[in-house]
Amino acid sequence: MALVHVKGSPSPLLGERRAGDNPPRGATRQVTPIDEFPIRHITIHGHQIGYRCSGEGPVLLLLHGIAGSSGTWVPAMRLLQSDFTVLAPDFLGHGESAKPLGDYSLGNHASAMRDLLDLLGIDRATVVGQSFGGGVALQFAYQFPERCERLVLVDAGGLGREVNWILRLLTLPGVEYVLPVLFPAFVRDWGDPVARFLGDWGIGNAGAMEMWRSYKSLTEAENRRAFIRTMRAVISPGGQSVSAIDRLYLAAHMPTLIVWGERDKIIPLGHAYQAHEAIPNSRLAVMEGVGHYSHVEELARFVAILKDFLRTTEPANFDSEERRALLRQGSRNEAANMSSMSADPESQARSSAADR
Repeated sequence: MALVHVKGSPSPLLGERRAGDNPPRGATRQVTPIDEFPIRHITIHGHQIGYRCSGEGPVLLLLHGIAGSSGTWVPAMRLLQSDFTVLAPDFLGHGESAKPLGDYSLGNHASAMRDLLDLLGIDRATVVGQSFGGGVALQFAYQFPERCERLVLVDAGGLGREVNWILRLLTLPGVEYVLPVLFPAFVRDWGDPVARFLGDWGIGNAGAMEMWRSYKSLTEAENRRAFIRTMRAVISPGGQSVSAIDRLYLAAHMPTLIVWGERDKIIPLGHAYQAHEAIPNSRLAVMEGVGHYSHVEELARFVAILKDFLRTTEPANFDSEERRALLRQGSRNEAANMSSMSADPESQARSSAADR
């Protein structure tokens, strides 16, 4: 296992502006990063799926978080497209994709990503998932290991029970009747000019801007409905309701990178350490001074970490016999643990007390 604490602030990227810089004279509307990666659409099972794609080379499948969109990956796509094919879809219920009634589970999202790769003629990819997208990435690697070359988890969901209390509250019964009051359309109209102004002058934290984009998306009724279904598929009032911890041993032969913001207030850093311990030979990079949006809050640092991982690892070669052996070993370990608990009355008593 490799554990890296990443600190320091890199030099500004070419073209990056800071507060106090003067705008170019005579500047009119400039091409923004998002314009460089226009949304395309493809139909899967009768539903439109939006996605952004550019570059050439090994494929990176970039998965966004809840109430987010493929737009969150555009800054990283700019820095990666010279060496990789970068593919960033909008999940069903998000961004420019359809928002139908139906299944918003991790398994269904993972299957949709598999179908998207099929339609685009892509056999395998390194799967990079942030937050909720990390949960989908884990599910994808579990369901379709033969399609996954590497796994990258960025402040990922699905690795433990704990999650921010606000997200837990948003899964309570009846919350759908409260959300229109919490996310009124006029706030979206008022906030956009402010966000643009701050962004133009390099003012404002990138993580805060990501939170604003998520908030803005929830001012639209169909987005709110899809958001509630997605949330309730993975979170309950008590915390995250889906966890991959008990099967992370299956990633023993999958090159895995875990990137986490030291100051993540949405999903605790402890989940990163637990996953790092559970996945043999995984790498963990803790980004100091960074919150939940590691991939945008310190873009250059994040891309450097990702590129180093991609450069120094080989894609996994799926072997059904290896997987079968891991499953058998996992079953034996579980049986041994259960047997040990049964044979030790003291441990059993402690377990019962903890359950109470």
